[in-house]
Amino acid sequence: MSRHPPRTLLNLLLLAVITPLHAEQSAAQTAFATRLSAAALERTEHRVRYDGGYRAIAYPMGDVPDDIGVCADLVIRAYRRLGIDLQREVHEAMRADFATFPNLWGLKGPDPNIDHRRVPNLERLFELYGERLPVTSDPSDYRTGDLVTWRLGGRLPHIGIVLDKRSDDGNRPLVAHNVGSGPQVEDVLFEYPIHRHYRYYGAQSRPTNP
Repeated sequence: MSRHPPRTLLNLLLLAVITPLHAEQSAAQTAFATRLSAAALERTEHRVRYDGGYRAIAYPMGDVPDDIGVCADLVIRAYRRLGIDLQREVHEAMRADFATFPNLWGLKGPDPNIDHRRVPNLERLFELYGERLPVTSDPSDYRTGDLVTWRLGGRLPHIGIVLDKRSDDGNRPLVAHNVGSGPQVEDVLFEYPIHRHYRYYGAQSRPTNP
């Protein structure tokens, strides 16, 4: 028997060594992240009353009234400025494989009016078509345009977008989010225990993860 590992295993080992968390983004990805940060920052200029109630909306590119929303709506609206419709992407992914999405609301099938406004569904979409990254306590691991989710009080899903702005001491990136008082720019990255960490460039940007 050969003393050398199989070629496929050797390739995987080499990949693990040469692909660190800080792997370089392409120029297009960096530009996308910068634009997403700007779109999220622009959302903080809107007066929004926190309201996650169910509403019938158009499809695709549907939205609740601009003066209401929850944390997910800030993310949805920021991506829409870049031409990415998370309503449609979540709906199509759920139609393709509804059983792999969280079963937390007693639904028997997809509902494009509300599915994309629920953070656990967005997390599943990002895992399917984005990059799920390690959760760390190192601020440098969180880049402009990254998506971070938390569980407030250990149970309430919350989401925000990492901005290209820094805290007053320069040590941490600021986050755009809506935790109840409308869209805000705040130094809250590590204020709550981080649940998930993603980069997402749209469902067409990469194949489904294995």
